Amino acid sequence: MTELGAVFRPQLPPERLRALARLADETGLEELWLWEDCFREGGISTAAAALAWTERVRIGVGLLPVPLRNVAITAMEAATLHRMFPGRAVLGVGHGVQDWMGQVGARAESPLTLLREHLVALRALLAGERVSTRGRYVSLDDVALDWPPEGPVEVLTGATGPRTLRLAGEAADGTVLTANTPPEGVRRARRLIDEGRQKAGRPDRHRIVVYLLTATGPDAAARLRAELTAEGVADVPDLGVAGDAGAVAKAVQRLADAGADTVVLQPTADEPDPEGFVRFAAEDVRPLVP
Repeated sequence: MTELGAVFRPQLPPERLRALARLADETGLEELWLWEDCFREGGISTAAAALAWTERVRIGVGLLPVPLRNVAITAMEAATLHRMFPGRAVLGVGHGVQDWMGQVGARAESPLTLLREHLVALRALLAGERVSTRGRYVSLDDVALDWPPEGPVEVLTGATGPRTLRLAGEAADGTVLTANTPPEGVRRARRLIDEGRQKAGRPDRHRIVVYLLTATGPDAAARLRAELTAEGVADVPDLGVAGDAGAVAKAVQRLADAGADTVVLQPTADEPDPEGFVRFAAEDVRPLVP
C-alpha cells in the first residue's frame, strides 16, 4: 500500500502547527512532514511538539542539514524522539541548501564526504554501537548513546544528483526526493539507489519518499503554474498536480508505479486553507489511493 502524507510548510508560522498536526492525527493521515528551511523553523523542536500533540500520525522531518549539526547531537535528538514516541518519528538528513550553508559559515568543501561520514556514524550510534572515527568532517572518540532507540530505526537522506543517490543506497535506509521529481525521475533515482545498495551488499528494504506539489480548488491550476514557474521547472513534464481528489490520486499512483513508497502532498506556498488541504489529503485523496 502506498503511504500518503502532507507537508506543513514553514512559510506558515509555527503557532499554526498544533491545529494542523491534530487534524492530521484525527483524520487518519499516515504522515505529516516538516521542513527545516533556513531561516524559519527548527526541525527537531517542531517534530517534538507535533509528536506530543498527537497520538498516531507519524511525523517526518525532511531534512536536517548535516553541516549545521555535530553527528552526536543529531543522534541524541533522534534517539530521544524514537524512545519517547516509538515508531512515529521519521528523520531525514541531507546536504542542506548550499547558499544557506554559506550564509552561516557552514558550507563544506565536499558535501558528499560530509554526508557519507555523518550517515555512517549516525546509523551506528542509533544502532547502539560505540563509535570511534576520525574523518575529514566527523570525529568521534569512544562515543555511545546512553539511551539509544530500543529497536531498529530508519535514517533517511535527501538526494537529487547521481552520486548522492548512490550514496543513499549505500549508507541510508531511505531517500527523500523533492517535488521537482516527476515519475521518470523517481525511476532514475530508484536505479541509482539500487546501484548503491548493490555496491554495499544491502538486501534490506530502502524506502523512497517523494513530495508531490499539489493544488486544489478553483484557482488550483494558476497557483501550481506560478510555483513551478518560480522554481524554474514549469516546462518539466508530469510535475505537480492541480485538480480534484481523483486527479491527485492518479498523480500519486503514477509516482507509486515509478517506485515511490510514500507520496507526500506538498501544498503551494500560498495555499489559502492549510487545514482544508490536510483534510482533503486524508478524507478525499487517501480513499482513492491503493
